[in-house]
Amino acid sequence: MSPRSPAVNEELRRRSIERLLRATVELVDERGYEATTLADIADRAGTARGLVSYYFPGKRQLLQSAVHRLMHLELAACLEREPRTREGHDLLARAIDAVLGLARDRPRLMRTHMAGILTAEGFIQCPEQQRLAALLRDTMTRYGSADPETDYRLLRALLMGSVVAILLPGAPMPAERLRAELFQRYALAWELGFPPGEPPPAPGV
Repeated sequence: MSPRSPAVNEELRRRSIERLLRATVELVDERGYEATTLADIADRAGTARGLVSYYFPGKRQLLQSAVHRLMHLELAACLEREPRTREGHDLLARAIDAVLGLARDRPRLMRTHMAGILTAEGFIQCPEQQRLAALLRDTMTRYGSADPETDYRLLRALLMGSVVAILLPGAPMPAERLRAELFQRYALAWELGFPPGEPPPAPGV
């Protein structure tokens, strides 16, 4: 049997990593972070336990990569959803809705993700995060930003703050109110993106 080509090996590696990332999202969403072990993740992914440690230095890094991949896929899907658009304000509205939607629809997963970012290990700039960053940076460019890198970082901070506010135990903020605040900041009409329902009162009212 001839040895596999580098291209085949790279494709197998990519598929293994994707299975691990999907399994991590599924299990943490179902059971929570503490109740999910690396062995559980490997078993769900159908891979050897040793591959988890080979690709990722630890469970926290694996979770961050998994959630960043989910965010990237969700954001990409929202940006391309019908009716398609290339209008910058609508794309930014869709990006905001995608991130707030994940906080609303997957609270356990996103709360765990945000808690991990605030640990000593902090924010990990893995390949999955870089893909997410590139998509948000491109959205800011299409929105008309004169400094997409700086404006992307500000948007990221505002979205992270909004996610924390939605998920804050005991004192959550309504996602609609946070959406209204973000839309006002970026001069976005409420009907852009994917509105959750009737608009709340104007910010400050």
